Amino acid sequence: MDSYAWIELFLGGEKGRNVKRLIGDADEVRTPDIVLAEVARKYLREEVDETRIRERLETIRSASSIVPIDNAVAFQAGKAFLELAEKAKKERGKSPGLFDAIVLATARVYDSRIITGDEHFKTLTETISI
Repeated sequence: MDSYAWIELFLGGEKGRNVKRLIGDADEVRTPDIVLAEVARKYLREEVDETRIRERLETIRSASSIVPIDNAVAFQAGKAFLELAEKAKKERGKSPGLFDAIVLATARVYDSRIITGDEHFKTLTETISI
């Protein structure tokens, strides 16, 4: 699960309903640990109440397995970042962040798919677009 997907789930719109359905249909849901920080950062920038932020982070923890950045993910993240940067350059798109590379690396290490609406992942085989 990417930050984008969790945020859409919390917004509760059509994309959020798609995320909820995908989570319900999944055998296992994984969230890279860095996604927790990215979600918290977004809500803090938007001045969301800290209690509400903590509740949302706990929802993510209870609804998915939190995956740490271990050596395998770290190594793959370095490779994924270079790949995403090259892809963005070719497509004249926005440069990816390390967050994006870690999400992609986690999906690859755990042979999983990424639930997201993030443009960086749009054409990748690992992506389930919402």
